[in-house]
Amino acid sequence: MKKLFYIGIIGAILFEIANVYFIMPIPGSQRINSIDFAYFLSTWKWLFRGFFLITILAGSLFAFNDKRWLILLNIALLIVLVGVYYMTNFEMAADTMFYQPSDLTLKNATQNEVEKERLVIGAVINGQARAYPIQYLGYHHQVKDTLGGKPIIVTYCTVCRTGRVFEPIVNGKIENFRLVGMDHFNAMFEDATTKSWWRQANGEAIAGKLKGQMLPEIDITQATLQKWLDLHPNSLIMQPDFKFKEEYDSLSNYETGKRNGKLTRRDSLSWKEKSWIVGIELKGQSKAFDWNRLEKERIINDVVANQAIVLVLCDDKKSFFAFERPNNSAIFSIKNDTLYQKQIAYNLSGQAIKNTGLGLKQLNAYQECWHSWQSFHPKTLR
Repeated sequence: MKKLFYIGIIGAILFEIANVYFIMPIPGSQRINSIDFAYFLSTWKWLFRGFFLITILAGSLFAFNDKRWLILLNIALLIVLVGVYYMTNFEMAADTMFYQPSDLTLKNATQNEVEKERLVIGAVINGQARAYPIQYLGYHHQVKDTLGGKPIIVTYCTVCRTGRVFEPIVNGKIENFRLVGMDHFNAMFEDATTKSWWRQANGEAIAGKLKGQMLPEIDITQATLQKWLDLHPNSLIMQPDFKFKEEYDSLSNYETGKRNGKLTRRDSLSWKEKSWIVGIELKGQSKAFDWNRLEKERIINDVVANQAIVLVLCDDKKSFFAFERPNNSAIFSIKNDTLYQKQIAYNLSGQAIKNTGLGLKQLNAYQECWHSWQSFHPKTLR
């Protein structure tokens, strides 16, 4: 019977470690397809814990009726178990490491305190525009807001460099989400109602009752705050929650790719795991564009899913935009952040400068790490 005590202790320790290992960026864990197993462990965690607790209790009468040194060893094992439980459930759990803003403050351009060269994720709904600095999103991972009368969640994953905005609507109802971990290095959220797990990079439920469902996505623009305000001067801007100043400061150089951390650094060479790309997806087909090439050329005329497109990088070497081209023969050039196609000039909103009747349709384009884009777009062209 004494063996039950040790089986329970070892089993409980291994379970708590496994329950975190498969959904956190621990060496090896994010490179295997283990999401279903991880979800199984999470779903039945209290059953596992109850079983191991009963096993420990059943063997404890014999384990603590022995030689003094064995009793001390058994006490030490219990302390280790408590320590492992605390570390895995409070120190290493995603939702205890990253918190949403306690006070979401939005200000207009005249009251704004965010530096104009900072990158933001911008969105417009029903004529209302808002900008959310990546430096703050990178810590929070998600920010809840209401824009143009619609509830939204603004999400960001620093490991994948993916910014996305979704409507938190599940089966016709507004849903709450919490950060639960990662899958293939991408942030993963759990809804409060069904406990399904949702991938941040595309809003897809990848485990649980709602597996296969998608969250409605909102079009976004990634640009410097200055460039965003040039296009949307009446935009409101998310301000820092000074309760998290230390966390924001730790991400002060994230946007530039100068961090040394293995997970959030940038590969300066092209097509490496942490190299930057711009991804575009149309009609179920996707293509990745090398950021280094875009920095050098500033404009790329290409085709995605038989649709002629143009991808442009602004003078600030940070803000980028993608538009549909009228046809393959319509070749665009760029000068001083103005697009030209023959004698027609367009601004970065896609509007013709001298002919208000002409315009280009803007496309969703995402800057992210190459490992992320190819993981979730395995058939992508490049």
